Amino acid sequence: MPGPATTVVVTDRQREVLETLTATGATPQRVAERCRIVLLSAEGRQNIEQAAELGVDRQRVRRWRGRWAAEQERLAEAEAVGASDKDLKEMILGVLRDEHRDGGVTKFSPEQVAAIIALACEPPGDSGLPVSHWTPPELAREAMKRGIVDSISPRQVDRFLARRAFGHTSRSTG
Repeated sequence: MPGPATTVVVTDRQREVLETLTATGATPQRVAERCRIVLLSAEGRQNIEQAAELGVDRQRVRRWRGRWAAEQERLAEAEAVGASDKDLKEMILGVLRDEHRDGGVTKFSPEQVAAIIALACEPPGDSGLPVSHWTPPELAREAMKRGIVDSISPRQVDRFLARRAFGHTSRSTG
C-alpha cells in the first residue's frame, strides 16, 4: 500500500500564475497539465483521483507533485524577497519544464561524419566504382573499407546526408 502523498503548498500568487498558465491557449498542453496536477495536489486531492480525472497515470501525478514539493520552499523565498510576477512565472515554468536528457551515446565523431560527407562529394569512379552517383549502401561500404568507421548502416549514412542537404548542423548520434 503506498504511503501518504507528498504535501503541496501553493501561495495565492503561485495559484494565480498556475491558473493563468492553465487557461491560456499559448501554454503547451504538457505544461498546462502539470499546472493542473499542482493545483489539484494543493487542494489535497490524492494521486489516484487526479490521475483518473486528468486521464494520466499515477506516476505522472506523483512525479510533478514531488517536483513541486521539492521547489516550493525556493518559490516561497523568492516571493518573500519581492520577486516580480514575471520572475515568479519564469521560476514556476522552470519547475514545470522537462529535465534535460542527453539522449543516446554518440557513436560517430564529428570528424567521422565530416569524412563521410567529404567522401560523398568525391566521384564514385575515384574509388573504382562504375556508377555516376553514390548510394547510401555504397558510401557505407566505402567508409568502412577506408577505415573511416568500423561499421555503419546505409540508413545512418542517409541520415548524415539528409541533415546536410537541409542545412541541419546539429551533432549526429549513432
